[in-house]
Amino acid sequence: MEKTLDIKGMTCNHCKQAITTALQDLNGVNYVVVDLKQGKAHVNYEEGKVTEAQMKEAVEDQGYDVN
Repeated sequence: MEKTLDIKGMTCNHCKQAITTALQDLNGVNYVVVDLKQGKAHVNYEEGKVTEAQMKEAVEDQGYDVN
């Protein structure tokens, strides 16, 4: 499955790395591509292993807002 998260508050490569790591650490996430300029994270994941709510929570735990 694919999901694109709109993320507010990213300003630098550290932000990008923090979000990438937080999402990749979730069981069921296959890969993550974070677009700093667009403020988006594209996530490929296995349905049934991880939920959209868990992905949002992982990003919010890093201090960013997710729409």
